[in-house]
Amino acid sequence: MTGADAIIKCLEAEGVDMVFGYPGVAICPFYNSIVQSPIRTILIRTEQNAAHAASGMARVTGKVGVCAVTSGPGATNLLTGIATAFADSIPLVCITGQVSSELIGSDVFQEADVTGAAESFVKYSYLVRNVNDIPRIFKEAFHIASTGRRGPVLIDVPIDIQNAAVTRFKYPEEVNLRTYKPTVKGHVVQIQKVIRELEKAKRPIICVGGGVLLSGARQELREFAEKHQVPVVSTMMGISVMPTHHPMYYGMVGNNGKPCANRAMNESDLLIMAGARVADRAVSQPDLITENKVLVHIDVDPAEIGKNVGPTIPLVGDIKHIFQEFASQEITCEHSKWIETLNDYRVRMEPKRHPNPDYVDPAALIRILSEKMQKDGVYVADVGQNQIWSCGYHIVREGRFLTSGGMGTMGYSIPAAMGAKLGDPSRQVVAVCGDGSFQMSMMELATMRQHHVPVKIVVLKNNYLGMVREYQHYTYQDQYSVVDLSGSPDLEKLAAAYDLPFIRLTNMDGAAEAVERFLREDTSMLMECLIDPMDLVK
Repeated sequence: MTGADAIIKCLEAEGVDMVFGYPGVAICPFYNSIVQSPIRTILIRTEQNAAHAASGMARVTGKVGVCAVTSGPGATNLLTGIATAFADSIPLVCITGQVSSELIGSDVFQEADVTGAAESFVKYSYLVRNVNDIPRIFKEAFHIASTGRRGPVLIDVPIDIQNAAVTRFKYPEEVNLRTYKPTVKGHVVQIQKVIRELEKAKRPIICVGGGVLLSGARQELREFAEKHQVPVVSTMMGISVMPTHHPMYYGMVGNNGKPCANRAMNESDLLIMAGARVADRAVSQPDLITENKVLVHIDVDPAEIGKNVGPTIPLVGDIKHIFQEFASQEITCEHSKWIETLNDYRVRMEPKRHPNPDYVDPAALIRILSEKMQKDGVYVADVGQNQIWSCGYHIVREGRFLTSGGMGTMGYSIPAAMGAKLGDPSRQVVAVCGDGSFQMSMMELATMRQHHVPVKIVVLKNNYLGMVREYQHYTYQDQYSVVDLSGSPDLEKLAAAYDLPFIRLTNMDGAAEAVERFLREDTSMLMECLIDPMDLVK
């Protein structure tokens, strides 16, 4: 058995059924060994997207996503995908090939210090020095990636280690790392403090983040909100914790969030941040959220608590376990007047749009798309204006909303949607992107075609980098710089090149029928929607 064979055995032991990647000489022993395995390999067209695809799979299945690329530029191309997963706490094991051990540090062909380069955005990284360490390293890597605050782990494997003979192979049954002991159960005293504050509060609110989804705590949180009539708002990453039309849900907070959601959070006297970072995108002035209110911050990562603002009650632990503990306690509270106030805000503060009838209205289109998607469908938004429209107008029922929140990585949607579809083929998956972000990942249409991955793709086309143009509109008084996307391909011809059915919408006439046709069959399809370049999110 070689080191490469041992890696495959480790992956099989962890229940891995798919690896996304791109081969090269330094990772060829791995890809040679995997031929004999039932693990499916997906050839991605650029390495960054291997991490995005693994991320999409991980977010839908709850399992650790796996990708494998070669050394040098292959590994460095992967880094943006790793950083994206780290920012959003997505569990990945990323395998990179490396030049031969004795050549490391000599600047040979396709050598890069990837463990050093990735240090600030991985939970942990390994450079394998001894072939017999492979079972231990992989067991630890999967454990670290999938526990505590989830995230990516990098394993760099020199080619000579992959080819070396393993003298002993035993996959560990458990992991015992002295310095890594994530807290799962919340402290009993802190939980009681939260309950007492909830019973005293007149205007409580819960702000949910991606940590609730990562914990698998959607049901527990919904039941808590319903039972105790506690309103809920979300960060961008917390979208889909609550159904959009749930009576206790008031929308996304932040600069691009719902006015009523922001007002609700500002006027609350008890704010429970559950699995959400107190970061600038959700809270532009963190110090203000502590004014005249009790702040409870619940997070599995103790480093996040107090990072930007000091909570009144810090509570470290897994969201699911903590809300299960809340459910077991007797809690008496009443907030009917507060609910009435927020319901009034919901109606009065709904933004009014005045779209140009000569173009597709992205807000109306996204609503129609949401309503006609399957109830448990997966909606993947890219980054840019399309993301903000998606956050504001996508209607979640029982499905999932995926996007790159923490890093804001353009080009995320198509590979992540592929990973989501491969992870759960039974669910409808739709990727929504702008014409800028589409061109960052359009090469993956080949991957979809090769591996028969039926993903629906919507391109909101305005011939500009819309979000940057919007910023330049407000900041530089319409002095636009490097945002014109003239020269973009004809998407109808591009779709034909990849044997994809194509639909073009120039305005809202017949939009509902077009969307129905777009979604009818479980096949790949590309839909281009022409958007008014001056249709600003704000």
